[in-house]
Amino acid sequence: MTLAPAVPDVTTDADAIVVTDPVNGSIASTVRRASEEDVRNAVARARASASSWARTAPAERGALLHAAAEHVRAHAQELADLNTRETGKVPGDAIGGVEAGVGTLVQYAELGPVHRGEALRGQFGAADWSLPHPRGVVLALTPWNDPVAVACGMLGAAIVTGNTVVHKGSERSPATIARLNALLAEVLPDGVLIGVDGDATTGELLLAQDGIDVYAHVGSTATGDRLAEVAARTRAHVIRENGGNDAVVVDADVDPDWAAAQVALGAFANTGQICTSVERVYVHQDVAEPFVAALVAEAERRTAAPAREYGPLVDHRLRSVVQSHVDDAIARGASARAGGVTPGGLGSFYPATVLTGCTDDMTVMTEETFGPIAPIRVVSDFDEGLRLAAADRYGLAATVLTNDTAHALRAAAELPVGTVKINAVFGGAPGGSAQPRGASGAGFGYGPHLLDEMTTSTVVHLEPAPRATAGGAR
Repeated sequence: MTLAPAVPDVTTDADAIVVTDPVNGSIASTVRRASEEDVRNAVARARASASSWARTAPAERGALLHAAAEHVRAHAQELADLNTRETGKVPGDAIGGVEAGVGTLVQYAELGPVHRGEALRGQFGAADWSLPHPRGVVLALTPWNDPVAVACGMLGAAIVTGNTVVHKGSERSPATIARLNALLAEVLPDGVLIGVDGDATTGELLLAQDGIDVYAHVGSTATGDRLAEVAARTRAHVIRENGGNDAVVVDADVDPDWAAAQVALGAFANTGQICTSVERVYVHQDVAEPFVAALVAEAERRTAAPAREYGPLVDHRLRSVVQSHVDDAIARGASARAGGVTPGGLGSFYPATVLTGCTDDMTVMTEETFGPIAPIRVVSDFDEGLRLAAADRYGLAATVLTNDTAHALRAAAELPVGTVKINAVFGGAPGGSAQPRGASGAGFGYGPHLLDEMTTSTVVHLEPAPRATAGGAR
């Protein structure tokens, strides 16, 4: 393989975080790093504002969040440009991510005021109901791969349900998140949303603070596990959507060219840097040969595309991890039918890669690679493909490409994941919510059910008391 010169991607010191542009190696952003005092003050401010924000009428909270969404919309291009410079996200995807974030804020602004408890049936003459209450202070930790869209979902649900939020985004996209936090805070009351810029050390400082009621996280499994460990001591509620190792099962009765286009979209979109990217491919032996040929063509077309259409990996650090997974597979007997070699030159580009001859012991099949890799294992029948797809410690999502309704129904019933997709690697109806399983996390991380995660319920039972008569006697 060819290695590009080592370039520091993200550097931090006591004062600043400096990010390198993954396209050309120039300085993309420099953001002041929060001090220990900044961290303490952020949590204290959020705690001090929690009571008054919780008492704010839901309709007013929704109206303010709606105004904040429109303020973000007015600065959409600015945020998209920051995102592209820091992470290499192609411009079309970057602006699409901001627009998705704005849409999510608007949805929560409208859903929040109608989020309600339940009326219960008790004894005659009594009333029973449940009331949702904000949990208090939410620590939101969000990723770099779609920074605005993901953050807006977490922040919108927390804020509209009456929580105050301390938000730290990834150090790989600090300027993008700092600007998003500032735009939202310009509209919201003081102390409702407080941004903290920093790295993993800053995250540990936040976890050491008292007074946080919820840890809400989208990112790596290692970080999610760390939050769960700390929560055992602090008793904070944990919501975490973590890594995935999403499988695709390609059945014998589908068009191999169409199936290859689906897998290419799932494996190579955003250069494979999506939580629900395709990570494992199980293809039926009857269509394996034309499927692989079509997938190789899809990979080569993407690699040859300009940087505005097929971007780099976020940095050299991630690219080294991706290459190590590919090298492990090749050393164990896989073949690189496309890509598989780190290019020279500026930036942290990596080719769309197709690996054949993959086996279950290879890292590309057992772990999340988070790069544009499509590792393929040929299976003898649908049963084998479904069994292998289910045999994994992660449980985020999976896809089945089939024309057999019985196979589709079996997949929905048997795959131990939060989302099963039939004949489309991406997509879904508005308002969907899913619960990841296993190493992929726990809790509803998006959709209307995230409002439930951000609140706690009190059940109320009311009976009439006997009235006192004159003189205090009944």
